[in-house]
Amino acid sequence: MENKLSKADRTRQYIIETTAGIFNTKGYAGTSMSDITEATGLTKGSIYGNFGNKEEVALAVFDYNHAKVSGVIQQRIQAAKTYHDKLMVYAQVYDQFTRSAFFPQGGCPILNTAVEADDTNSLLKDRAAKAVQRWKKNVQDLIQGGIDAGEFKQGLDIPRLALSIIAMIEGGIMISKVTNSQACLDKIMNTVELFISDMKI
Repeated sequence: MENKLSKADRTRQYIIETTAGIFNTKGYAGTSMSDITEATGLTKGSIYGNFGNKEEVALAVFDYNHAKVSGVIQQRIQAAKTYHDKLMVYAQVYDQFTRSAFFPQGGCPILNTAVEADDTNSLLKDRAAKAVQRWKKNVQDLIQGGIDAGEFKQGLDIPRLALSIIAMIEGGIMISKVTNSQACLDKIMNTVELFISDMKI
């Protein structure tokens, strides 16, 4: 039997989906209640009837945007046959952040949220930090899996490699955004791919 969302849950989901691109593009501080009501066609009272405040909307939107990207990544990782190819998924997916429908409008939600919230919003900063920690663990698990499977070299500094891959990807996205250059991102993602390939035996 299919579980159907209640009217309140449908309204919450509608607000999240409709404002996802706005928050991810304009940020928490830059998104006004007027932006939310205009995009959704709902009154301020209706918004506050479903969320305690704007921050609650922003947190739910971050989770939604992050889930869109991570869901695609996990599907592709599961489909990849080798640990090398599984790790390559990160470079391949993030290299498409300006060109793929599954990426939220505005780009990478982790980067956008971390940059804006580092000194201004502890809850959003914590959400982005936890997303990075999960990402680091996932990459570490793939590297360890590759070592155990005999694909990757023994003795690799797994935490350092995982953090370096994430830093190159997020740094590449940042440089690409500020320079409006896909070519810059392509070059950095090529470096990520070389970095991963160098782990192989």
